[in-house]
Amino acid sequence: MQPPPILPADLPQLNRALHPMPKAPVRIVHLGLGAFHRSHQAWYTQQASDAAEWGIAAFSGRRPDAADILAAQNGLFTLVQRSGKGDSFELVGSIAEAVDGADLRRLKELVASPQTSVVTLTITEAAYTPDEANGGALESATPLGRLVLALAARREAGAGPLAIVCCDNLAHNGTVTRKAVLALAAWPAGQAGAFAGLSEWIDANVSFVSTSVDRITPRTTTADIELVADACGYRDAAAVITEPFHNWILSGSFPAGRPRWEDAGAVFVDDIAPYENRKLWLLNGAHSILAYSGLLRGHKTVAEALSDSACRAAVEEFWDEASQHLPMRLGIPEYRAALLERFGNERIAHLLTQIAADGTTKLRMRSLPILAAEREAGRSGDGAARMITAWLAYVTSAVEFQDPRAGDIKNALNRRGRERTAALLALLSPELASDKAFVERLDSQRSTLVAASAHNL
Repeated sequence: MQPPPILPADLPQLNRALHPMPKAPVRIVHLGLGAFHRSHQAWYTQQASDAAEWGIAAFSGRRPDAADILAAQNGLFTLVQRSGKGDSFELVGSIAEAVDGADLRRLKELVASPQTSVVTLTITEAAYTPDEANGGALESATPLGRLVLALAARREAGAGPLAIVCCDNLAHNGTVTRKAVLALAAWPAGQAGAFAGLSEWIDANVSFVSTSVDRITPRTTTADIELVADACGYRDAAAVITEPFHNWILSGSFPAGRPRWEDAGAVFVDDIAPYENRKLWLLNGAHSILAYSGLLRGHKTVAEALSDSACRAAVEEFWDEASQHLPMRLGIPEYRAALLERFGNERIAHLLTQIAADGTTKLRMRSLPILAAEREAGRSGDGAARMITAWLAYVTSAVEFQDPRAGDIKNALNRRGRERTAALLALLSPELASDKAFVERLDSQRSTLVAASAHNL
């Protein structure tokens, strides 16, 4: 979250004294307090008919800023739904407590409470990779490491079962979370004392719910904060801007209960895989193409990149490939049309730099499955390959970038020509990196893309 702007001193700060909203008892613990959590899970929880029974304790991620700002407002924030027709403002009060993510004592206390029934996660895709998940598990250095320590406290307290709900953009995200958590619980250094048998207890008492989440939520700007102040008459440093569209598909059990999220449109299904893939490939895949291609061509937002015929053509080509591997019963043509409308909303300033982060993690889920399926079908997979090519061009020309494997990327960039392309590609797929013809093809395409983008600028 960006530091709050200095606003007129005569405006009161948003809090529950200014706008009395009762706090619901904490029954949900969330890891990864950020704008998306507030626009999605927190908003869905407020819309539930039993919202008065379901308060959220939300823990921040790498930095305490978001928790500090929200705690000063007693958990209240303004959600601004921004459409082409204008803005609407809604006060959300489902977050009963905002906590610094480093406060392990409070996390243990809340997860160990019999009142807590659900733990939700928005900790970014990179947090589930082996290096991120395993490093310093018992030293609480990672979100999943802290979660495992809190689950150990719950077992010790005899607080019973609960559900863990992953809300990050991962295929089979419930299964991925379960494997990562069980691996950490079986960490060799922890197989003594309070941790002996912890993985078995988790396996028997914790459900892992898979979800597909969708609501475009750009970073809040200073202008947005000032808009809320002008429209609402108070200072809200935690305001969130989002689109009217929202979607949540869930699959799994809730042994200790859950809010009635279906009141806000959440859908519970037996098989979530098709919904996950539709969202990961069509929405998130298009976002990656627009981010890398758009930044190369001098664009700043999704709407700007989509208006560029070259970027739009790359998205459509990838969609044509991905659509062949999705069931048409999910309304793929209608879904694509709706995405174009959503992406084209110029009033949602979804920054391409925000989307471009963590490419090595995202492309493994968004591009590689389609590329493999197309090649297996005897086709070129050019659309999926172009997403990778755009990423290659981006990291070889960007001044700075954010990625969990940034060090490895920088080492690869020290090489030249096809060796550099192969080294970068190996971070996504060692198998593809060993395919000399494929490396040559991508290296040639990367050079062409960089040259074309420089000319466009």
